[in-house]
Amino acid sequence: MAEESVPVLIVGGGPVGLSTAVFLGRHGIRSLLVEKRPDTSLLPRAPGLQARTMELFRAAGLGKEVRALEIGDSHPFFEGGILRVNTYSEIADAEVLEAPSLDSPEISPERVMGCGQDRYEVVLAEKAGEFGAEVRFGSRLLSLEQDDDGVTAEIEDVRTGTVGTVRARYVVGADGASSAVRRMLGVSRVGRGTVFNALSIYFRAPELEKILQDRPFILCYATAGGTMIGLSRLHGRDPWLAAPLYHPDKGESPADFTDERCVEIVRMASGRPDMQVEIMAKVPWEGSQLVAERFRVGRVFLAGDAAHVHPPAGGFGANTGIHDAHNLAWKLAATLKGWGNEKLLDTYHDERHAVGNAMAEQAMVRNRVRHGHADEQVRAKMVDDIIITLGYRYRSSAIISEESKPVLTAPLRLVGEPGTRAPHVWLRRGEERISTIDLFYDSYVLLTGAQGAGWHEAAAALAARSEVPLRAVRIGPGGDYAAADGDWAAAYGVSERGAVLVRPDAFVAWRSSDDRSDPVGVLGDVLAQVAGAAGPVVAGR
Repeated sequence: MAEESVPVLIVGGGPVGLSTAVFLGRHGIRSLLVEKRPDTSLLPRAPGLQARTMELFRAAGLGKEVRALEIGDSHPFFEGGILRVNTYSEIADAEVLEAPSLDSPEISPERVMGCGQDRYEVVLAEKAGEFGAEVRFGSRLLSLEQDDDGVTAEIEDVRTGTVGTVRARYVVGADGASSAVRRMLGVSRVGRGTVFNALSIYFRAPELEKILQDRPFILCYATAGGTMIGLSRLHGRDPWLAAPLYHPDKGESPADFTDERCVEIVRMASGRPDMQVEIMAKVPWEGSQLVAERFRVGRVFLAGDAAHVHPPAGGFGANTGIHDAHNLAWKLAATLKGWGNEKLLDTYHDERHAVGNAMAEQAMVRNRVRHGHADEQVRAKMVDDIIITLGYRYRSSAIISEESKPVLTAPLRLVGEPGTRAPHVWLRRGEERISTIDLFYDSYVLLTGAQGAGWHEAAAALAARSEVPLRAVRIGPGGDYAAADGDWAAAYGVSERGAVLVRPDAFVAWRSSDDRSDPVGVLGDVLAQVAGAAGPVVAGR
């Protein structure tokens, strides 16, 4: 069989791998995705999509398609928080374990939504194909071998047994917690390992909605019978999802959970011993906390669960993986197009490894709280969800930092600091109304005010002679946009004579609060650093 050639090979076709294909395609980079499953997911897992995730889908041009998958208005369920009851029949007396802040119209143009991956994976796969990716289900990776020029992979068609060879410039391992890519690279993981074992039971129970009395919640834990059983609400109610724990150290295994026993478990948790229950599927899984020591080995990168796994408390798993994919995709595109380089690719590990560690720790804190193992010292470590999902900070050579702060810093302050997601401000041009977040997707953008002509002209001059994609956007009278409400410059922490450089992923790379002498030289040095070129730039120059 002839060898295939592709810029990027993606291993794994879950939310992270499919998102990688979409984001690469948005930048004009062709990819081949291989997934051993025969099709997209049939089960409504990973049902909570964060506001930041929806921003990324919005930037990739599929925000409306994903939003259309929402069943009714799922937002009230998020506002209901995390509950604990003895049985679901006692929902009126539920204890609120967590009431997280998840979004805000002042912080993002998007909001959280509930939707199982069985629905949004279909949209991702279709959009990836539209963008030029080949999504090949029923195919699995057999081997990887990399050299200075690329990676050679052997791929097997699981239906026919036929083995082919793929030659790729880069490979992304998005193949889950038991990642074959990570194993082939020999990358070890550190963390607490397996924290608990659970069984996802997908079932139908028409009476359950009445029992719950329309009480909104993200998750509700029932403790009847001496074990925690979590009931998920975000993906809809057909089927429902409940997840009891089991204990291998006590000799328990998934084989013990017959359909009959699962019916009994659901009935016990509901408080209705005669409730009609139909079991649809059962999936065992581990709640683990492990982070790969390296997210990059040469030309191969790890993303999503292949890079970091943690208990699902907080719903950070798939979302964090999709954010990995977005961070990596624009940097791969930059390098393949010739304006980025290896130094820029290195920042993927620098930025996302720190975030992966922080997410894993926060998931563990929530897990302890929900399972009743948290003292005040543990509770004090909990950071509000909105900081975790929208307020994390990057530190790398692709950011010209003004000061060093932790990855998660409370309270949430998106005020234009380098390394943070750019502030959301509504803009208008004629009848058009957009968010500043909508400006950032395919190039660096230099934001200037009405009095920032020097910066604006410098950006135009550099854009004309540099391979680094750069657009200048002036906000204010006579500019490209006017602020629809509020003061954009104040929101970004600069004066009307200042400038803010924002990356293609909507993270602030650098800012200057005022004008400078030689703006072309200053901005040129800044671009050289943040795009990975040699030559240091002194912060605050």
